Amino acid sequence: MPADRYGRDILSADRPTSRVTVLAGEPGLVVEDASSGWCGAVAGWQKGSDGWAVLLEDRHGRVRPFAAGPRFLVDGELVDLVRPTSQPAAPAVSRTASGSVALPASRARVARGSRIWVEGRHDAELVERVWGADLRVEGVVVEGLGGVDELPALLAQFGPEPGRRVGVLVDHLVPGSKESRIAADVFSRWPDDVLVVGHPYVDIWQAIKPSAAGIATWPSVPRGVPWKEGVCERLGWGDDTAGAWRRLLGCVEDFTDLEPELLGRLEELIDFVTGEGGPDSLRH
Repeated sequence: MPADRYGRDILSADRPTSRVTVLAGEPGLVVEDASSGWCGAVAGWQKGSDGWAVLLEDRHGRVRPFAAGPRFLVDGELVDLVRPTSQPAAPAVSRTASGSVALPASRARVARGSRIWVEGRHDAELVERVWGADLRVEGVVVEGLGGVDELPALLAQFGPEPGRRVGVLVDHLVPGSKESRIAADVFSRWPDDVLVVGHPYVDIWQAIKPSAAGIATWPSVPRGVPWKEGVCERLGWGDDTAGAWRRLLGCVEDFTDLEPELLGRLEELIDFVTGEGGPDSLRH
């Protein structure tokens, strides 16, 4: 089975680094960030408060900065990527909230036949806040499901086919769950034109880093207690879950405020519905 290039932790903690090859990050060199799976060509270098960062541009033209160091893969081998001594600092790059290069005066393209479906309104609003600019350029529409129980019937009505794919983001997609059983059934019926991926969180709220939300950690809520209401009670946020969500959403400025487990899954879905990726296996 092919390796999941959207994973986040492909290096073991005890992998030795004493023999890591030091490699100059020349423009055009294709590397992969080992911790996030982001793969791209070196587009330049950028000086920040924490030192030099390499700018990697993926095949869609999206650019993200990564701190230099022994954290990159070249042809499957770990390398210590350093700034070339003759490489000038890259000019400032305007980026969208997802880290992609912002296209000047770009216009939204006509919507594709393919779609991304998410479970609820909060999921859709968070995706729009971080990936909205990218999705408009790609012509991808995000729609709410209302619940994963409705997924098989909605897909049968939609009629997935080549050029009309559906990528689905599911909350709490963990082995043995109801969600995983529904996802497996969907995958067996539409193996080429539907991709179901998910994050491990009970609710999309948890995909926001606690540091961004201004809390130490997301509290544990006992079974049988509605999760959002339980969180608000334990954090002293009152009983207005709608107001709590508005405050949370306002805390999210860009992709760095979200957990990697969500970032990788959204990039995977975007690749799939734009024709760049395929469902090699059911991922959860």
